[in-house]
Amino acid sequence: MNPIFKNTLAVIIGLFVGSVVNMAIILMSSSVIPPPNGADVTTMEGLKATMHLFEPKHFIFPFLAHAIGTFAGAATTALIAANRKTELALAIGSFFLLGGIVNVCTLPSPIWYNILDVVLAYLPMAYLARKLVVSKES
Repeated sequence: MNPIFKNTLAVIIGLFVGSVVNMAIILMSSSVIPPPNGADVTTMEGLKATMHLFEPKHFIFPFLAHAIGTFAGAATTALIAANRKTELALAIGSFFLLGGIVNVCTLPSPIWYNILDVVLAYLPMAYLARKLVVSKES
């Protein structure tokens, strides 16, 4: 298979896998840690209006969703890519980082969470994924 086509396909599949993993964790989070009473987590407007009700425990699953989703996407991309595995895995991390920055700018989350999320959930997880799934010879 043509390496450019294979790398493009790897990125598309990685973005899809990472997004599905992220959303699956977000969707199951409320069954593990219920949202605060009165919080509407079904819409962005509801989240913005009730974010002040959230406690630190409510930020565990969003962080895990971002970190594990990025890891899954980057790992998938690194496994499938024909070459340039590190660059492509970090491209996945950068894509999800961009989403995280948009999230930080649109939702009034605590500053400690924003820093933790942006610094640790994206590029480090993409790099870790690449290191763990690709052999030394690649």
